[in-house]
Amino acid sequence: QVQLVESGGGLVQAGGSLRLSCAASGRTFSLTAMGWFRQAPGKEREFVAAMSWSGGSTRYTDSVKGRFTISRDNAKNMVYLQMNSLKPEDTAVYYCAAHRYRLVFTTNSYDYGSWGQGTQVTVSS
Repeated sequence: QVQLVESGGGLVQAGGSLRLSCAASGRTFSLTAMGWFRQAPGKEREFVAAMSWSGGSTRYTDSVKGRFTISRDNAKNMVYLQMNSLKPEDTAVYYCAAHRYRLVFTTNSYDYGSWGQGTQVTVSS
């Protein structure tokens, strides 16, 4: 099972930027799709962005398109989420997740079997 550790969260003013990082263990990282999800207080966890194992395909939820960018470095077993033009409604705990199956790319949270501990992102107005 992949072990994941997120970092990079914090407090930022609206319009600002943050970059989240996720360090992954395991020998199959380069064969595994990775995703970012978030959960705001009182709300269900939601999909934010995902990238295929090779980095050739990406998906974003509509509310972050044009503002967030997911990327990965398979040589370093790292995945990133660059968040620009942040809004108060982006406030949430952000989770990095690894897909259950190698060489499969979906965005449903149930398809992701390994999760990090989460990192808090707070955007003030």
